Amino acid sequence: MAAPAIMLENLTVAYDRHPALRHICGCFEPGSLTAIVGPNGAGKSTLLKAVVGLLDPAEGCVRCASADRRRDLAYLPQQAEIDRSFPISVMDTVAAGAWRDIGVLGGIASGMRRRIVDALSAVGLDGFERRSVGSLSAGQFQRVLFARMLLQSAPIILLDEPFTAIDARTTADLLALVQRWHGEARTVVAVLHDIEQVRQYFPQTLLLARKLIAWGLTGEVLTSANLRVMRRMSESWDEDAELCARAAV
Repeated sequence: MAAPAIMLENLTVAYDRHPALRHICGCFEPGSLTAIVGPNGAGKSTLLKAVVGLLDPAEGCVRCASADRRRDLAYLPQQAEIDRSFPISVMDTVAAGAWRDIGVLGGIASGMRRRIVDALSAVGLDGFERRSVGSLSAGQFQRVLFARMLLQSAPIILLDEPFTAIDARTTADLLALVQRWHGEARTVVAVLHDIEQVRQYFPQTLLLARKLIAWGLTGEVLTSANLRVMRRMSESWDEDAELCARAAV
């Protein structure tokens, strides 16, 4: 069997010793398409940041099949975390997805320019190369970020709330790209809130409420019983809880 694309081993992540995630164990298989679902504050974004390496575990670890996360892992944070006030063009924003090919100070050669134009065309933004990202709508900007990921061409893709606050047409177009990546046997993990969207498009689901509730086939995870457990756990959170030791097995 192929090694897991991402393995979580007793992963616990805390902010100022207050746990945001506790003892998460499991793996994302190569080529899987997984939704991470849970209430606000469940640790969904925290989990992605720990996988990327932006947060250090308080306990446990994240193991990736790739030895180079920066090369083989593409991460799309929530739009609210991205500053669009910096005067940068759509062309340069998308080109950042190929920074390993271009180099930090390198220019955009004609072949790379063609790849950028093709990526923008794939997300429905023909002719947007010279536009400033600050002039775009939320949906247009999200398309730009997906185009950047097309250039990055990573085998593992992490998306944090990629369809929040964008219109239905953009959501449908970007979901089609997600399905395309899945068809290319890439490992795709997305934080989502729309349960029906998850049921329709995502074969695997990780249900989270700071602790792991269920992880597996979507139809077996998103049951009424598991969703009730999720709600009960979220209602009982102690925001002042200290980091706990793992219970003996």
